[in-house]
Amino acid sequence: MERLTVKEIVEASKGNLKNGEGSESVKAIVIDSRLAKEDTAFVAIVGENNDAHKYIGSAYDLGCRVFIVNKGKDIDIKSDMNIIEVDDTSKALGDIGHYYKKKFDILFIGITGSVGKTTTRDMVYAALSSERATLKNEKNFNNHFGVPLTLFNLDSSYECAVIEMGMSGFGEIEYLANMVNPKVAVISNIGLSHVENLGSQEGIFKAKMEITTGFVKGNTLVVNGDDKFLSTLRDAERDYDLITFGFEKNNDIYCVAYDMTEDSIEFECSVMGNIEKIFIPTVGKHNIYNAMAAIAVGTVEGISMEGIKRGLSNFEATGMRQDIRKIGEYTVINDTYNASPDSMEASLSILGRYEGRRIAVLGDMLEMGDLAEFGHRRVGKACVDNSDVIITVGESAVFINKEAEENGFDVKNSYHFDNLEDAKKLLGEIMQSGDTMLFKASRGMKFEKFVEYVKEVSEIN
Repeated sequence: MERLTVKEIVEASKGNLKNGEGSESVKAIVIDSRLAKEDTAFVAIVGENNDAHKYIGSAYDLGCRVFIVNKGKDIDIKSDMNIIEVDDTSKALGDIGHYYKKKFDILFIGITGSVGKTTTRDMVYAALSSERATLKNEKNFNNHFGVPLTLFNLDSSYECAVIEMGMSGFGEIEYLANMVNPKVAVISNIGLSHVENLGSQEGIFKAKMEITTGFVKGNTLVVNGDDKFLSTLRDAERDYDLITFGFEKNNDIYCVAYDMTEDSIEFECSVMGNIEKIFIPTVGKHNIYNAMAAIAVGTVEGISMEGIKRGLSNFEATGMRQDIRKIGEYTVINDTYNASPDSMEASLSILGRYEGRRIAVLGDMLEMGDLAEFGHRRVGKACVDNSDVIITVGESAVFINKEAEENGFDVKNSYHFDNLEDAKKLLGEIMQSGDTMLFKASRGMKFEKFVEYVKEVSEIN
């Protein structure tokens, strides 16, 4: 981060300097008091379960002297503190992020979608960073806290920023789009994630389209043209440019053929009429979609095709997303970060390509509301051809077993449990050398514990 003065922070946050002269400047803005130190500003966020105003003293002891606080809070003010009072510290964080972002005349890319947006972000980053200094969100910093914190990492060395935008309800992506003002936006697909909050896939489509807030002539939207909702944009009235990608030949960029091994894909795609050969060090048909989104962005922004190919060939996925590795005598597909019907089906298609016994260890997909049974049954149907053993955990996951069994899956190889410990015990009893195991569920199910368990068993054996 380049230095920001206290006066600039007051202006950006529409706040009031209650204490201090405002002559100081900072080179970092944090919301975690443990990261506070000299030359940082601490924003005291009020969350559902915690009020960071109580950590102001701790931040002060670590050397922090600039604090953004809510009006009316009882604070032990020291003489050398700069106290900036605002109406809402969460909103102030976003306002400061937007103010700071405007200091840089660089390319901003916005990424959203129901499934695969983080992988798409990582692939777009890989394509752009092959020729330009590029910033991207760390980990899952894709919400109203994570996006401004990402923007604070900008400095004059960057030429591009790839910003993933997540949401769980209406208005959230609009808020982030207004903060970032992307020139190019990508929508990977419209699935069922967060359908409980948004009511329907139509609602999800509407919420994802908020990323085009403020789009005018000169902006570009890149979408999955095979998606039944996003494909309707071809005939919609719009001021901005549209580029589509997919497997269907009516897309601007489409896959012609592909060859998939256990750990990589080589595919040919038509890019604005030219056939290109692409290599990506990951698996799954869905990742061809993600790569084509990156090709689209790179092409629009003038990255050479050789640069795009080089970047994609060196692509690295963010942790716990289809991390495939050998653990002792077992192959483990660790995809425990999150889950939806679409991503479950994609991961099962990867499991299905392996020889030997295939064990699908699956858990609840949360936030599905009235569509919970429907979504889990979809996954059960996908299990039939792609797994030899099914182990499920959770209230709704039982419908995975039921649908699989109703479609001919052997009942003797179908197990359901209410808790992880019982499921882990069963897994330990049936694991055999050469097994390939997929672990996938919503983040709240804590399925990474299965991966830790396999490591423990492997070390014992």
